[in-house]
Amino acid sequence: MHIGIIGAGYVGLVTGACFAEFGIFVTCVDKDEKKVKALKKGKVPFYEPGLDELVQRNIKQRRLKFTTNIADAVNDSLVIFIAVGTPPRGDGSAELKHIDEVANEIAKHMDGYKVIVTKSTVPVGTGKRIKRMISSRLKAKGSLSALSFDVVSNPEFLREGAAIEDFMRPNRVVVGADSQQAVAIMKDLYKPLYLIETPFVITSVESAELIKYASNAFLATKVSFINEIANLCDEVGADVNIVAKGMGLDQRIGSKFLHAGPGFGGSCFPKDTRALLRLAEKHSIELSVIRAAVSANERQRHIMFEKITRVMGELKGKTLAILGLSFKPNTDDLRDAPSVFLIERLRRAKARVRTYDPVAMENARSLFPDIVFCKDPYDAAKDSDALVIVTEWNQFRNLDLEKIKGMLRQPFFFDLRNIYDPEKVKKMGFKYFCVGRT
Repeated sequence: MHIGIIGAGYVGLVTGACFAEFGIFVTCVDKDEKKVKALKKGKVPFYEPGLDELVQRNIKQRRLKFTTNIADAVNDSLVIFIAVGTPPRGDGSAELKHIDEVANEIAKHMDGYKVIVTKSTVPVGTGKRIKRMISSRLKAKGSLSALSFDVVSNPEFLREGAAIEDFMRPNRVVVGADSQQAVAIMKDLYKPLYLIETPFVITSVESAELIKYASNAFLATKVSFINEIANLCDEVGADVNIVAKGMGLDQRIGSKFLHAGPGFGGSCFPKDTRALLRLAEKHSIELSVIRAAVSANERQRHIMFEKITRVMGELKGKTLAILGLSFKPNTDDLRDAPSVFLIERLRRAKARVRTYDPVAMENARSLFPDIVFCKDPYDAAKDSDALVIVTEWNQFRNLDLEKIKGMLRQPFFFDLRNIYDPEKVKKMGFKYFCVGRT
């Protein structure tokens, strides 16, 4: 089988490379000529563990190719994945102009039966929208009766930093389709996953579209919930780690996403929760739980900044060492990262910032040209008044704290990810502050 992937961003590139690894011939299309030129040489434009090797291997074996010409993908492919961006608009709703552009281009170049699959995260009703647009375009050029197609929703559930594993060994594959022929083709495409008994959810297009939003909104709610419990723990003297463990052992709740911290970020949770709220408003439905989760997440960032100012007082002229810039480990993604909010607040308070992140510093330079980017955590701590861990990279879990203490001007240590033992750190002479573990 030959498939096309329209959009060689994070989702499109991971999807294309992984399908190529399954032995399928893949054409990835992107209108960014510079990006395509780099991808042809095997250079991935973002950080994702293992993706460089996967792309390079499948280019070499001629199962994966890149182009700016969408006609190449449409003409050669039975299945065409739409994986373009759906960024938030001013009101939080998903911007679908790129989806519309791709739908029109597919209709323009169609020469036979196609399965058109939305891989992008899109609001309910987008599948029908695509179907109407393509049908209208085919009718306009007199090809509607001669050419048939099906529209499928196949949402992605890729975690940044673990995307390849998530694609190769997913918790489930969701296929939303109104055609048994399209379902059969999608099952054939994902056939290698049947060998590891991956659950398949076969449903309507609308249900598949909503599954993605509902999943992210629920996980975001778990994060906001445990953060609010952590704030209560700070006041009553409880330990949120123990509370979360006691909760997570209940199989109805589960332990995942019960880690207190500065709040969720990234390209999915903030965008998708807001888009779901706008969709609900459009249909006069109040999603009060999700709205509360979004508000709690925004508030949590302010609480983290206030935690620092409450302890350190006036920040003007003081230097803080920020460890971790990406919104989570194993990615260079800074979108809605807690670190970005924190650094902006520190700069407004006239504080100086020294920072280190294993992979995200290059992306941060354009955002913060006036902060100091350091070679390692110890360089960041040098002559700083406080150390602040914002992202829980593994290499931050075993720092030489004696060395860190010797480099700091003052022994303030803010562990916003709760990765250190409070008692041990305090015994070393640090003024240690974490989240929900008073």
